[in-house]
Amino acid sequence: METNRFWTLSEVPVRETPVPANFNFNEAPIPQPGPGQALTRTLYISLDPYQWGYRVRGLEKPGELCHARTVAQVIESNSPAWAVGDYVHCLNGWAEYGLIGEGIPEHPYMKTRKIDPDLGPVSTALGVLGMNGLTAYAGLMVQCQPKPGETVVVSAATGGVGQIVGQIAKVQGCRAVGIAGRPEKLRVAVDELRYDACVSHLSPTLAEDLAAACPDGVDVYYENVGGALFDATSALFNQNARMTICGLIGERPEGKSALGKVAIMERSAALRAERNVTVHELSVGNFVDSHFDQFLREMSAWYRAGQITYREDIRRGIEIAPESYIDMMAGGNLGKTLVQTADAI
Repeated sequence: METNRFWTLSEVPVRETPVPANFNFNEAPIPQPGPGQALTRTLYISLDPYQWGYRVRGLEKPGELCHARTVAQVIESNSPAWAVGDYVHCLNGWAEYGLIGEGIPEHPYMKTRKIDPDLGPVSTALGVLGMNGLTAYAGLMVQCQPKPGETVVVSAATGGVGQIVGQIAKVQGCRAVGIAGRPEKLRVAVDELRYDACVSHLSPTLAEDLAAACPDGVDVYYENVGGALFDATSALFNQNARMTICGLIGERPEGKSALGKVAIMERSAALRAERNVTVHELSVGNFVDSHFDQFLREMSAWYRAGQITYREDIRRGIEIAPESYIDMMAGGNLGKTLVQTADAI
């Protein structure tokens, strides 16, 4: 009998970063779909920093399937809503198979939906044409509303969200400046992702490098990291600058990003008083019902027109999900990190 291979959480993590011991590998019979349900085979697993927050805050319990958004394909169906061969965005997690349909719990803003393969490769439903894309769009376009000629700075500039933010800024006629790490990421940011400049957070002269890249100051800051990157960028804020806080991976004591967010908000109070800086906290779930359809129309048009490109860092095999996740959290990825577990039928 074929088996379903999957990963579960072994413990509530107490470390700031993941280690192999956090995860257990399992095998079980492939689940069978009941009435109104369909069996799906996972094609791609999305690896994202937010998943670590689920784990350290205890939202994912020991013994439970490791949470992740996935692209899957229907291989058996007892539901008129799903046909064999359909591509779907769902929550199969770190598993090779999963069920969708009646009685299967769904996340309120990561709902199961069909994927239109004509809009782009189906893997992009986990990236530029999915929640990463909506996250970039909501934080930049809806919250910060960039104007032509403004300077937009993006931390984690080549990551799953950051690479999209910078390119949207360019579509809007802005100067886009990225902050990344190793030299290869700086090269990709400028040569492939169309950033006007990209500086390294590993440089001992980060503040000076960023100031040189932003001669007219900073009008919009898309924050994914925090720490020294926030300090260097906020010193350059112009009057009426805007900032959205998407993530604060550099501010996570023991992985608890909420503590870092409080610190950033406290430091932002003086900026509001001095330069009328507007600071937004971004929770992408608030924009799913109100903006997803609009986002998908605009982003898919930009993508098909070649105005936005998207780099994916695809690893192969369910067996390497933990090591791929650990590597991504340490900055070893270049682009959106996915684990491919199967080929389409």
